Amino acid sequence: MNSPTKITIARGDGIGPEIMDATLEVLAASGANLEYEEIQIGESVYRRGIMNGMEPGAWDSLRRTKVFLKAPITTPQGGGYKSLNVTIRGALGLYANIRPCVSYSPFVATKHPAMDVVIVRENEEDLYAGIEYRQTQEVTQAVKLISRPGSEKIIRYAFEYARANHRRKVTAFVKDNIMKISDGLFHRVFDEIAAEYPDIEAESMIVDIGAARLADTPEHFDVIVTLNLYGDIISDIAAQITGSVGLAGSSNIGDQCAMFEAIHGSAPTIAGKGIANPSGLLLASVMMLVHIGQSEAAERIHNAWLKMIEDGIHTVDIFKRGVSKARIGTRDFAANLVDRLGERPATLVPASYPAGVASSFSGIALKGAPAQAKKLVGVDVFLERKGGTGDDMAALFQPLIPPGLKLVMVSNRGQKVWPDGAPETFCTDHWRCRVMADGAEELKHGQVVELLARVAKEGLDFVQSSSLYTFDGANGFSAAAGQ
Repeated sequence: MNSPTKITIARGDGIGPEIMDATLEVLAASGANLEYEEIQIGESVYRRGIMNGMEPGAWDSLRRTKVFLKAPITTPQGGGYKSLNVTIRGALGLYANIRPCVSYSPFVATKHPAMDVVIVRENEEDLYAGIEYRQTQEVTQAVKLISRPGSEKIIRYAFEYARANHRRKVTAFVKDNIMKISDGLFHRVFDEIAAEYPDIEAESMIVDIGAARLADTPEHFDVIVTLNLYGDIISDIAAQITGSVGLAGSSNIGDQCAMFEAIHGSAPTIAGKGIANPSGLLLASVMMLVHIGQSEAAERIHNAWLKMIEDGIHTVDIFKRGVSKARIGTRDFAANLVDRLGERPATLVPASYPAGVASSFSGIALKGAPAQAKKLVGVDVFLERKGGTGDDMAALFQPLIPPGLKLVMVSNRGQKVWPDGAPETFCTDHWRCRVMADGAEELKHGQVVELLARVAKEGLDFVQSSSLYTFDGANGFSAAAGQ
């Protein structure tokens, strides 16, 4: 027999220890060849003053095993505590979050009995980079970061996943009718990469109508690839309309490491009552087994689980009179599933995991794009000032501008208020003054420094400055609303 594969486990908080015990019992009975290293994470670690919820020594285990099966955790309320999931995903480069969302009709109630959608969510960038500022008394800011390499990796992963798993179509969800630069980049990269996969249908949708169609007619979709925030939202919607969020597992895949988890939280209100459904974590462990090359055990577990669902042996969250035959708790869940190992469902589609079907596609090549000529042509200066109008701010700011520069626009919360602003526009204390080169092709950084020095000398509170660049002559910055 081959040496066991070492994996790292964490029992988590709330219902975490209960559902992990049930999952490990099934894994042991299935013939999975595993050896465990256990680490402590979550609420107890947060309470010891470790703000990311993970002891430093735990990283050694993750780097050693490169595979993490994680039960849900509780993040304490209050400021300063960092999301453990976001920390792990970023630190270990787990750029792809994979969430299969499948209906199990007629055994689990759903309005969408034919649903079988896989959501591929970018996992490292977007607003989840966590770069936020309080800039003024009244205004906060979150920075949305979208990179070409990050977009290339997740989009190519989605197409490779579709091809490896005999999926027919990949759909991108974006909002580039509004965020033309950030989401626009993701859309452009999607179109570029889609052209390399002529065997797979490709389409793109604005995320709001895409989410509406997903909730109404999920049968339209096969694989969805999208940005971090949109993916977080729609994957929970998709899991819920299959019948229960509690049935969904997910994987977080990187070039070096992978993490597997249920998508639900720690549910502290039912912790210790023995009624939690281990299905999400169990199906995550099936994804883990496929990832490490133990497809036979993965298939045995998944088919036994499907047979148990068919037999009406259900936990309380999916129990329905007239459909379910028995209501079981967490411990009986494992025992009933173990009894069915080796069986296959008769109505539901049996799970099949042929050897060699990859869940990760390491070393995805990034094509990038040719470097473009970059020119500094202006600067946005953000200021805090209570009261007044766009005309007032322009009158105050224009005398401070050095020769060779000119004020071209003043906005408040992104809405242009000078020149020709609308008197009805509501203004806060957050102003942006856009200054451009006056007659010159390019601005010098020294001119920006001189401008900021003059603003400071005048006693104005500038809270941020953003350089404005063109790339091969095209603006790398957005216009203000109303401009």
